Amino acid sequence: MSGAELRQRLAAILAADVAGYSRLMAGDERATVAALDAARRVFASQIQAHHGRVIDMAGDSVLAVFETAIGAVSAALAVQQGIESSAGAVSEDRRMRFRIGVHLGDVIEKPDGSIYGDGVNIAARLEGLAVPGGIMVSDAIQGAVRGKLAAGFVDQGEQTVKNISHPVRAFSVVAGDSSSPPATSAAGAPGVQFSEKPSIIVLPFTNMSGAPEQEFFADGLTEDILTDLSRFRELFVISRNTSSKYKGQAVDVKKVARELGVRYVVEGSVRKAGNRVRITVQLIDAETDHHIWAERFDRDLEDIFAVQDEVTSAIVATLPGRLEADARSRAERKPPANMAAYECVLEAKILHHRSNRDDNLRAAGLIERAIELDPRYGHAHAWRACILGQQWGYGWCEDRVATEAAIERELDVALGLDENDSDVHRILAAVSVVRNDLDKSIYHQRRALGLNPNDDLIVVQQGELLTWLGQAEEGIEWIRKAMRLNPYHPERFWFHLARAQFVARRYADSIESLRHITAPDTLHHALFAACHARLGNDPEAIAHRAEVFKRAPAFSIATHCVPILHYRRESDLAHHLDSLRKAELPD
Repeated sequence: MSGAELRQRLAAILAADVAGYSRLMAGDERATVAALDAARRVFASQIQAHHGRVIDMAGDSVLAVFETAIGAVSAALAVQQGIESSAGAVSEDRRMRFRIGVHLGDVIEKPDGSIYGDGVNIAARLEGLAVPGGIMVSDAIQGAVRGKLAAGFVDQGEQTVKNISHPVRAFSVVAGDSSSPPATSAAGAPGVQFSEKPSIIVLPFTNMSGAPEQEFFADGLTEDILTDLSRFRELFVISRNTSSKYKGQAVDVKKVARELGVRYVVEGSVRKAGNRVRITVQLIDAETDHHIWAERFDRDLEDIFAVQDEVTSAIVATLPGRLEADARSRAERKPPANMAAYECVLEAKILHHRSNRDDNLRAAGLIERAIELDPRYGHAHAWRACILGQQWGYGWCEDRVATEAAIERELDVALGLDENDSDVHRILAAVSVVRNDLDKSIYHQRRALGLNPNDDLIVVQQGELLTWLGQAEEGIEWIRKAMRLNPYHPERFWFHLARAQFVARRYADSIESLRHITAPDTLHHALFAACHARLGNDPEAIAHRAEVFKRAPAFSIATHCVPILHYRRESDLAHHLDSLRKAELPD
């Protein structure tokens, strides 16, 4: 082959492989092959969606090339999120996790599309430096995309890697908001932003009881303490969804704080025996790895709420500013009269968070049992509404009308029993939007936000509501705040952001947000088409319109879109409908 047939050019290279592939194969070959095939589909979809090209998928590895650094990193983030989201109820030791490396450099490209050179080798070496489920990029990539993606970068310093003559400066990637200029972390690494408020993460409490069935008790206690802390406006509290990612891991406190941009870490353990419980808690200054405060609580189980109050008060009292307890606007808790009911609700919450049909049914049974044991337990009624809402939303119920009526009944009961439950107001606000009663939604959303200002579900819903009210720019900021609170947020947050950006006439931004969605549905493609039509990108609009009809051959704006559009301003509704028509979607 002559040199003229070889093309040398600058490209972004993505290299990936499976962590612990041999171990997974030894444990269950069939399941591992199936998981690998599913992961390859995610890679192929996201590489194509971000204007890349697959070079090779041999064995457990992936090699791809992109025209832009932004495309490569966006694809890597979407792949990791998509694979993690699809894992479902798979146990931690059986989950397939990829390490991904991304580099921007020269490659030599042959006529058959294969690529060679140091650029490829460096990407492969960066992949080897990444943690399972993580992304490692070179300084060239970090410099090209910094401030342009919803991601932070943690400087890992110069790395000496095999067969590369010079050290490679590496950065680990943290999914999250990058709308503000990069700040400096406790360790001096650029990329991860610290909140101006005291910021804190509550790591999952360790179950020391020795009984696997008590695992839910430790998890539930973690969530309740986290929720109590979230009621304080003076704190920036990392969400439960993010905290749960560290369950069962040996945690490096400094590393966790650096990744998430927090200054304080709470960790603890629970030992439950009979009607007694021992809870140990410690508060750590992540910058110095110094234990600011530690305590052990030995109590009868009936005193569990008093223990939670003591723990949260003690933690807040030690944070900068010496926050005064009587200056806090804290909602009064109403503990259940029956502790067995409380335990049922704890386990039901954990099952609900897994978002699959079988666990939802189990959660529903536990909630029913909790209400039988304590009919006046308002939080149980609120969570029954939430579990029924999950059935309604996923289509897991036989009678949608009856299920909707049951949700409303449970919310009415819950509100009557405990008007200070933020979940009750969150769900009531959402139901009110669906009914186009935006004034009622505003009331309940304000109550929810006042009761729990750090709940990412409440915060993202604030952004949604503001969008419906015609305040899209403000809505965008709230949705981005929710993404910051929960860097491992559900993919639907991207759709909320895309819709807010669309309403704000930021069509290109909306398209970029939609590209983070792993498996776009009919409505996603309809919005894609509308944005491209507004920008005059006719080929892209046509392609997404075709995807709409592929998923819904009988699609019409009146049937599929109008019922879910809840704009207060006629001009916003007219803009949305006109945009869909510009994309030549039928009325």
